[in-house]
Amino acid sequence: MSPFEQTNFFLSKAFAVAKLGEAVQRNLLSPRRELQCKLSVQLDNGRTETFTGYRVQHDNSRGPFKGGIRYHHEVNLDEVRSLASLMTWKTAVVNIPFGGAKGAVLCRPGELSANEKQRLTRALVRALHEVIGPDKDIPAPDVGTSATEMAWFVDEFELLHGFAPGVVTGKPLELGGSLGRDAATGRGTLFAIREILRLAGAGEITGKTFAVQGFGNVGTWAARLIAAEGGRIIAVTNSQTGIYNQKGLDAEAIWAEYQKGDRSYSKTAGEKITNADLLALDCDVLVPAALGGVLTAENAGRVRAKFIAEAANHPVTPEADEMLRQKGVVLIPDILCNAGGVTVSYFEWVQNAQRAAWSELKVNAELELKMTEACRSVWSLARENNVDLRTAAFLLAIKRVAAATTLRGFH
Repeated sequence: MSPFEQTNFFLSKAFAVAKLGEAVQRNLLSPRRELQCKLSVQLDNGRTETFTGYRVQHDNSRGPFKGGIRYHHEVNLDEVRSLASLMTWKTAVVNIPFGGAKGAVLCRPGELSANEKQRLTRALVRALHEVIGPDKDIPAPDVGTSATEMAWFVDEFELLHGFAPGVVTGKPLELGGSLGRDAATGRGTLFAIREILRLAGAGEITGKTFAVQGFGNVGTWAARLIAAEGGRIIAVTNSQTGIYNQKGLDAEAIWAEYQKGDRSYSKTAGEKITNADLLALDCDVLVPAALGGVLTAENAGRVRAKFIAEAANHPVTPEADEMLRQKGVVLIPDILCNAGGVTVSYFEWVQNAQRAAWSELKVNAELELKMTEACRSVWSLARENNVDLRTAAFLLAIKRVAAATTLRGFH
């Protein structure tokens, strides 16, 4: 199945429980708008290169479209469509007044200079500026982008429309960004794991073993925060290599090397492993925090973790999901587990609208409240309807989006 088909497969299970009318279901499945644009950019060598950009706006019945923009060499429209849909359900699960969208540019960001990426970002803004804005569609960083790209993005948009810091989130603090935003997805993952462990009767994070696949922004923050709460990080991997030590790794030391550009783990005591090795480790909680589709029918049978916290977007295929549930693995679904990023993006948007700045303490406290409430609501629905957490999360989101859609008199 394609990524969008996989998302709709999971949705169909929740639709069966929700018992919505066929017309409402079709309305909720269909994106409102799909854009594809060609971006001509002059490279540093004087040659002009044309890149393909995408923006899918899935649903805005509960608020403005919301979703990141990724720069990646393997992205396509179907994947963007899937991610836009997931954003709709993610914002609804944590009950923030946004809809769902996603964007991408087909490129290899690592092969572009800073000036080339800036020209590419500004070209993307010019292609999209009529359909985005603080009250229309609010992009954010994603894979291959960061606060730097968001700074260029907001600057180009303001050249065309005037002062509008709320057009994107994930900005630098100096341009209206929020304290706590960098750590938000990783911190939200920590809160989700903590609450689901408690609800499942599995105890606290302290003393539990964790394996983290993907040591980028989300993975580093999740690992460091879990370790700070007493969890034992036994393995981490990046796209090239990984390190394993059953006695535990020093997440802060690994992060310090990561900050210096060292991804080899050569200064860390332990056994070198691959991403495939990490997924099969004996641990309490497996945290896939890289790209999607890493747990499949081919490798799900080797998973020994008791819990899987989906810090990445759709890391588990439908076939693997079924196999893992049959084994008794508790999966914390992506639309719940990694919703911390969009939640703090909402806080940033609120601060921009109010011309205010929250303390990091307030941001983190509000995030913990949102994530805890969402976990408890999903857990309760799962028990009431005798379904898994993923189906329950989609069910909670569907009910909220369907209610808004129906009240509006959908057309």
